[in-house]
Amino acid sequence: MGDYLVRDNAAEQRFELIADGEVGALATYRARDGVVRILHTETAREMRGRGLAGELARQALDQIRERGERVIPSCPFFAKYIGEHPEHQDLLAP
Repeated sequence: MGDYLVRDNAAEQRFELIADGEVGALATYRARDGVVRILHTETAREMRGRGLAGELARQALDQIRERGERVIPSCPFFAKYIGEHPEHQDLLAP
């Protein structure tokens, strides 16, 4: 896997993974009172199968941790990702 940048596009309320100079995957969210609710994840059709969504999840969760926030994974992909990666389970909001 190459090095991909995940940026928080707060104006659009979404994390964006940049691949080949464009948004290859994104995760929409709503943030309130220190809790980020991840709503939906999608990968550009032509970029599927490259592991972009997993890298998006990892970097987005790292950014949430760095900000001292918690997460509610309403998106099935993020819920599965966190379930499979115990290092992120402490981020789950009660």
